[in-house]
Amino acid sequence: MSRAKNLPDWRSLLFCPASNARFVAKAHTRGADAVILDLEDSVAANGKAAARAGLQAAVAAIRHGGGPQAPDVGVRINRPLALAVEDIAAAVAAGAAFLVLPKVMGPEHVALLAEVAAAHEADLGRPVAETGFLAVVEDARALARIDAIAAAERLVGLAVGGEDLATDLGAEPSFDALYVAKMLGVHAARAAGILPVGVLTGLSNLGRPDDYAAMLKRSRGVGFAAAMCVHPNHVTLINAEYGPAPEEVERAARLVAAFDAAEAAGLGVIAFEDRMIDRPVAARARRLLARSGAAASAPAPAQGAAR
Repeated sequence: MSRAKNLPDWRSLLFCPASNARFVAKAHTRGADAVILDLEDSVAANGKAAARAGLQAAVAAIRHGGGPQAPDVGVRINRPLALAVEDIAAAVAAGAAFLVLPKVMGPEHVALLAEVAAAHEADLGRPVAETGFLAVVEDARALARIDAIAAAERLVGLAVGGEDLATDLGAEPSFDALYVAKMLGVHAARAAGILPVGVLTGLSNLGRPDDYAAMLKRSRGVGFAAAMCVHPNHVTLINAEYGPAPEEVERAARLVAAFDAAEAAGLGVIAFEDRMIDRPVAARARRLLARSGAAASAPAPAQGAAR
């Protein structure tokens, strides 16, 4: 049973430099389930303040441009605490659905950032813990604490960052160098009931499409639930390989049908297969059906319905 009540239904998460207006303008067209506006590695030090200041407009552009099937929008913050605090304030104010936490050192690190996020959510009158976290473990010391990190508050996903970890290990971001660490991440995430995010090699390994697709198939086969990418061309390949299992599609169709029948009878919350189901949960099920191509019998949620 999952620890988290409502995990995202991500397959693909596409990084987009928050400082690149041209990339931001096209981000919603790429087909990714989530777009990560990056304030960290892809933004030069002298451009971070401007990128942060543009988050409000960037998040809104991706959401509004994508319509009912708009991707979730996250923000990868910077690791230094002074920058992280400013990044979190701007991301929460912009309404980011989740934050990507780079170079996480332990559960205490996550708890500190959660405290910062909670303060801003409260100031804005939003539910505390509304903003999810995706933690990235990127060095050997943190890898030794990966189980505790996976169990930290707010986490919806966990990734092991191949490029930085390989550098810390004095290795290349190859399958051989990263396999053990990547599998530790899968095990820790699954044990904690959150999403194991990633692939078995480094993120920058573009390669030929056939080779990349084969690597995705192998990664999905060992338990990864979703994958991040830096190139839009990889989104389609990830979506094809990391799509929902047939039983997930069947359950979503049953849920939508049950909720629609209950809503027609004037009910807003129903019990469904040992879970309480409301409109946001039904909306996520509709989106899963749409992404799987099985949405013909599942009407879209009403305008303004929560996602």
